[in-house]
Order: sequence, then C-alpha cells, then structure tokens
Amino acid sequence: MKKGINIWSFREGTPIAECVRLAKAAGFDGIELSLNESGEMGLQTTEKEARELRDSITEAGLEIAGLATGLYWSYAMTSESEANRTKAMDVCRKQLELAAVLGADTILVIPGAVGVDFIPGCEVVDYDKAYDRALEAIGKLAPEAEQLGVSIGIENVWNKFLLSPLEMRGFIDAIGSRFVGSYFDVGNVVHSGYPEQWVRILGDRIKKVHFKDYRREAGGLHGFVDLLAGDVDYPAVVNALREIGYDGYVTGEMIPAYKHYTEQIIFNTSASMDAILGRNDYKA
Repeated sequence: MKKGINIWSFREGTPIAECVRLAKAAGFDGIELSLNESGEMGLQTTEKEARELRDSITEAGLEIAGLATGLYWSYAMTSESEANRTKAMDVCRKQLELAAVLGADTILVIPGAVGVDFIPGCEVVDYDKAYDRALEAIGKLAPEAEQLGVSIGIENVWNKFLLSPLEMRGFIDAIGSRFVGSYFDVGNVVHSGYPEQWVRILGDRIKKVHFKDYRREAGGLHGFVDLLAGDVDYPAVVNALREIGYDGYVTGEMIPAYKHYTEQIIFNTSASMDAILGRNDYKA
C-alpha cells in the first residue's frame, strides 16, 4: 500500500508547493489535493493550471493520491433545493475533470446528507428522499466518470446517511458501475462500528482509504485523535485490507492540525503510518 497525506492536514492557507515539500520531507508517496471554492485549486482552475500543478508535484517527487473537496457540505445532491442539487453535481463534474488532468484515479464524493450535527442550521432531509436523490445523481454522474477514467469514491461521513457497510454496499451495487465505489474512512465509523468489518463487507468496492483515529469515550468531533492514540484496531484493519487485495493509497487525514508547531503533525502521522503498514525495521 502507498502512503499519502491529505492537504487538510496542513495549516490552513499553506501554499500547495509548501505542503508538497513537507509531505516529501516526511516520507509520503503522495498528496491528496482538495477542490475549493477559489484559490490554487478552485472551481475556476483551468486545465492548463491543473496540468502545471501536476507537473510541479511530479517534479517534486510525489504522486497525486486523489482529489477531495469540502464543498459538498455547502452543496448537497440530496438538498430540498434543486439549485443546490444541481450545484453539487457541477462540483462533482469539476472534480472529475480536474482529476483526469491531474492524473488522479479517484475523487472523494459526499453524496448528500440526511442531517449534519456539526453544521448549525443544516437542513434535515427525509432519509428516503435523500437516498433516491443521491442514487439518481450518482447514477447520472457515473457515465461521465467512466468516460474520463476517474472513479467516484463515496465517503462514509457523519451525514446520518448510508450508516452501515451493508447499506453502503447496496448503494454502490445499485449504481452498477465499476467507476463508483467506496472512499472508505477508517476513523469515521469507530463511533458506531468496526472498520475492519466495513473493509471485508465492501471488499473490492473500496477505491481509496483515509486513515484517522477516534477515541470513543471522548465522543463527538473531540474524539478524533492522532493515529494510534484512539480505538481503531489498525492491525485488524490492515489485515482486512490485505485480505481483500487492496494495494492502493492509504491517506492520512488529520483534522484539525496542531495549534503550535503545525508541521509536526505531518511527520508524526508519517511515522505512525510506517508502524501501521509495517515499514519500520522493528516490530512492536
């Protein structure tokens, strides 16, 4: 498996070039970028700009592990607003187009939400409506993903939607496209389940993996902690990933970054991932 780091793990506002430099220095194989409303990698980014960014990252000795976005918290494919749903699909199309230029084989997609506790005033959508709308939207986007050769990875997040591995598996299978699968986030399921079970149930539907850790007794967003400081059974998770034949990127997503000496989280995460993946010379 290859070792990546998500760009959200860096101090907010850090230029991509500096993130790449730190990721390389910390020993990562690749970096996962994010599509934003504006900025270096924004909705207005052109194909030429994306190509130049790709070339600069390649020259620095890193791969582009994937393309994420936080825009789906603002624009949801499940929204009661048709304009909002259309915008969310446009965001996904932009992700697919940029990923194809960047050479990333998968984008991270949140297909909508029933409700989101950590977003004040977030709309609540009936579960059955959310399911049907998400299924319709991803179903329309799947042929575009196939045409570009980029997979849509549905992430399991705290959106009160697709709450079990069985439901996630059923949703992906209902789309019926080899270009739609799971962007499996290990830490996001610990509060209600066991990530190693998710891995075995989803199997080869898993396109990409996020590494996080979570301490159940803390609860809420405060439960997210450094890798190996929480309740994720990482030996079991890695064994499960190997059982299903997964050999792609596992990408650290460390949010929030440290308040002081922010860059240290990148090096700590790299060292922890080396231990998890058995890259160290010693055995625990």
